[in-house]
Amino acid sequence: MRRLPLLLVLIALLAAGGAWGQTAPDPRIVYKRGTVVLSQGARQVRLRVEVADTPAARHQGLMYRRHLPEDAGMLFIFEATGRGGFWMKNTWIPLSIAFIDEGWTIVDIKDMAVAPNPEQGPFTIYVSAEPYRYALEVNQGFFERHRITVGGRVRYIPQPP
Repeated sequence: MRRLPLLLVLIALLAAGGAWGQTAPDPRIVYKRGTVVLSQGARQVRLRVEVADTPAARHQGLMYRRHLPEDAGMLFIFEATGRGGFWMKNTWIPLSIAFIDEGWTIVDIKDMAVAPNPEQGPFTIYVSAEPYRYALEVNQGFFERHRITVGGRVRYIPQPP
């Protein structure tokens, strides 16, 4: 009888698509869309982005995708500046991530590798060297190909609903 509360919590997590119970994209998650303009000196690069600005959208991120167009990415927007990590659970595309501070300046960039077993791990946790408020995931090598580095500037233009 003492295990019943724990069992109920586990069932609730699985039903809600918790980190270990989610086995497919959640069809209830609808990402906002917009454009990100990356600037490094006089150089500018535009990306179409989906926006993960809710806990559920941030949790799902780019999970289950098999392709990401070269001019596309996902912008994660957090309520406050922090240092949380990212992982590649159920992620099949090698990604690069730019961590962006409150002033929309890139403070760190990491390449994220697909886990040997993307469904079960083990998973590397990718953590920014500096606190961040936003994160931008793109195809691995995108920042290098476009010569965008730490110190680059980011502008987000939301798409009207």
